[in-house]
Amino acid sequence: MASQSNISLNHPILEKSFAIIDQEVGKHHLSDQEYAIARRIIHTTADFDYLNLLTFSPDAIHSGIRALRQGTPIITDVTMIKQGIATLVGKTFKNPIISAINLAETAEPGKTRTETGLLRCLAQYPQAIYAIGNAPTALLALCQQIPSLSTKPPLIIGATVGFVAVVESKEALAQVNIPQIRVEGRKGGSTVTAAIINALLILACEENS
Repeated sequence: MASQSNISLNHPILEKSFAIIDQEVGKHHLSDQEYAIARRIIHTTADFDYLNLLTFSPDAIHSGIRALRQGTPIITDVTMIKQGIATLVGKTFKNPIISAINLAETAEPGKTRTETGLLRCLAQYPQAIYAIGNAPTALLALCQQIPSLSTKPPLIIGATVGFVAVVESKEALAQVNIPQIRVEGRKGGSTVTAAIINALLILACEENS
């Protein structure tokens, strides 16, 4: 496994941006690891609201870090998230990355393509990290299936975005007893979800160094 001591994970411009963000944020209520995730999202979005929109279950970060270090597959709902994390995954723990929508050329009746692909992923990779940053239907389907699984994901990231069923999908995730990181409300998206995974990868490397 790679460690932060022998690979360059953060570009100097990124570190300079982080310093500016730190100065503007000042005091905050997040733990160091939670803030590392929030800061990376802020860098990606230039939106400081994320300091107050992130919700972490008590064991979410630890469970996610452990799973990443073990090479656990990462399931994304859409390809953009996969593209956003591929470089850092390749530099660190080389986890397999599967985009759910690519597993469904057509949607099953009554379902979206993303939902169809997500359910196929869940049947094959129940032990994977699930990073949902676009499709509320996929997150809702995932939440509905979780109670019946004997093997459950070590982490679910719920950062769906938009106006239709978005808040409801996150509320459904909140009711599931599973390690999770949620972006509350209507905000989120693929870039936010990728930022969360990338921040967790950096944290995993710091623990491994």
